[in-house]
Amino acid sequence: MVERVIATDAALELIEVLKKKHGPVFFHQSGGCCDNSAANCYLPGDLTIGANDVHLGDIGGSPFYISASQYEYWKHTQLIIDVIEGGQGGTFSIEASEGKAFHTRSRLFTDDEWAELKVAGLVTD
Repeated sequence: MVERVIATDAALELIEVLKKKHGPVFFHQSGGCCDNSAANCYLPGDLTIGANDVHLGDIGGSPFYISASQYEYWKHTQLIIDVIEGGQGGTFSIEASEGKAFHTRSRLFTDDEWAELKVAGLVTD
């Protein structure tokens, strides 16, 4: 089955670095005031997952959530979490100390993938 969120090799490597330094982490992509092309990486307890947040899946063994409002915009796409250089400021995400930032790219699901997700009850129109 197609996954709703995946990570590039570079993102998976950075997740492992962060987990070795900090322990378990999780991701949240909000619809807030910050750069919404970025998935923020948090330590447990740093952010409360809301009842309306959607668990898209796991990347690098870490849960990935998205706010309900962002999900409505992005639900027809597979999120692809990547890494870019220069995540020094303006982020709440823990990878900034590594001089990097997680970045969200996307691609539309094919009709067959969308149908598969619908049958599995993972998406609705």
